[in-house]
Amino acid sequence: MPIDLTASEMQQLLIALAAVAAFGATLVLAWPWVFRDRLAERIDVIENGARQSGRAGRSRNEANGAKRSLLFAKEPNRIFSEIVERLSLVRLADESGASQLLRMAGLRGRAPLIAYLASRLIAATAMPAFAFAYIKFILQPDLPLPVILAMASAASIIGFALPKLYVRNLISKRHNSLRRSWPDALDLLLICVESGMSSEAAFRKVAEEIGAQSRELAEEMSLTTAELAYLSDRRKAYENLGTRTGLDSIKATVIGLIQSEKYGTSLGQTLRVLAKESRDFRMSAAEKKAAALPPKLTVPMIVFFLPVLFAVIATPAVIQAIGGQ
Repeated sequence: MPIDLTASEMQQLLIALAAVAAFGATLVLAWPWVFRDRLAERIDVIENGARQSGRAGRSRNEANGAKRSLLFAKEPNRIFSEIVERLSLVRLADESGASQLLRMAGLRGRAPLIAYLASRLIAATAMPAFAFAYIKFILQPDLPLPVILAMASAASIIGFALPKLYVRNLISKRHNSLRRSWPDALDLLLICVESGMSSEAAFRKVAEEIGAQSRELAEEMSLTTAELAYLSDRRKAYENLGTRTGLDSIKATVIGLIQSEKYGTSLGQTLRVLAKESRDFRMSAAEKKAAALPPKLTVPMIVFFLPVLFAVIATPAVIQAIGGQ
């Protein structure tokens, strides 16, 4: 027989079903952490130990294949290509420096550029629609329609900036990896040069060895090796390395390498001085972060530590005062 429910009972039933669904989703997501498979964890530990021995050999193969991955890029998406070509966005990208920004993020070739330009346009167009639907049907504010449309149109600025923010995040992560590994790469480069290798062979060897520590740096060194071999001007290859990375320490090394090529000075002595400066720069950056830690801890200590300390100190006195009354 049919069940007749009032509006309030139907609303309570929907709330109960939503609560059960939310509890089930939370339980499904938390299941691997609440009920952990100890046997599988032990097996993973054993397998990780076995993989560790072969990781160095695979890193060399990845460094060797980095050059091939740089030369053979994916084809751009057809829809994105149509959007970019019809609106002539490539010319605007050259003026705004989007190509250089993508190269600094490790995204080379035409496909990433077209995807970046098209995604900025699509996001700027789609975000106002999503914002309008969210404000109108979810928030449901008591506002006139023109005000809601103005608020939704402002979301186009956010959508236009999101792809650039994502690329800058990639650049920041890439810079951190390059900055940590560059002093070690200079030491390896110095050893190779002093052993009698040419600069091309030294860059190739360092690219193979540094891949286990930083794949990003291995890619840059491999690309520099290819440019040293194929470009007629070796200075241009060094300048491209500094331009692609955008790090001051690497740019200083590039200047030293160019001067060594130009004036015929000892490359080994130049690399020794540059390696020492890079290590000092890395140490000073670590000291700077350590010096900035106490001011950052001041607010959390005031908010979380001092109230508890005051409570522990003042509670006995308050209890005695209440008991004395």
